[in-house]
Amino acid sequence: MSITSALVRAMGVSRSTLTALARITPGQSPPYSAPTVSHNRRMHPTDALINTLDSALRTLFAKPHASAPCATLPEAPTTLSQPERELAGGLMRVNHVGEICAQALYTAQALATRNPRLRAQYEAACAEEVDHLAWTAQRLDELGARPSLLNPLWYAGAFGLGLLAGRLADDVSLGFVVETERQVGAHLQSHLGSGPDALPAGDHASRAIVAQMHSDELAHARAAEDAGAVPLPPVVQELMRGAAKVMTNLARRV
Repeated sequence: MSITSALVRAMGVSRSTLTALARITPGQSPPYSAPTVSHNRRMHPTDALINTLDSALRTLFAKPHASAPCATLPEAPTTLSQPERELAGGLMRVNHVGEICAQALYTAQALATRNPRLRAQYEAACAEEVDHLAWTAQRLDELGARPSLLNPLWYAGAFGLGLLAGRLADDVSLGFVVETERQVGAHLQSHLGSGPDALPAGDHASRAIVAQMHSDELAHARAAEDAGAVPLPPVVQELMRGAAKVMTNLARRV
């Protein structure tokens, strides 16, 4: 093992992260993108642990950078009153938390599966979710709102659930993806209507982002179904809805 490799192992960070950090100029935030690993073989447990910690740290503390442009409606500029900005900020904070959890879930499920093709599918979905993470973070900044103070807690909880589902069986893990994405889709749809959880009608910027996210989440659910997902028991679905409701109410305020 080379001296560089030994230092990388000792410091507990990946080579890709060290390379990226070396290119950062003072005052610049480190970029974030979803981690990638070889799909043809399982990583050494130490490497898998380092990669997992690296992903968690970048999700929680690095500035995410989208690979696709943010969904916008340039012909419909957004002008909001202060109460509307506060409402939109709370709702988009919840959506940002959802993307924090998505990174944790897919990272854990990719770690748990022994199926290289399924691991690649989880990692591809994780990479796509980075766009959502970046878009919601950017929109929070534009609204003058902050991310949830409980993001480390949300990440840890979602990672644990993803790891548990992945350890049970691949078809169960895929079923967890389907149910999660369907519930997320229903939550996002509520932002696009006119009910109590809707974004302000004039917040075209947030609505464009949420509409694109809604489409992407349902596509992930269909991909999981096609890969062999089994439906989760109704009691599990209800428990997931209950946990999501607690998270939503807390994240909107904290």
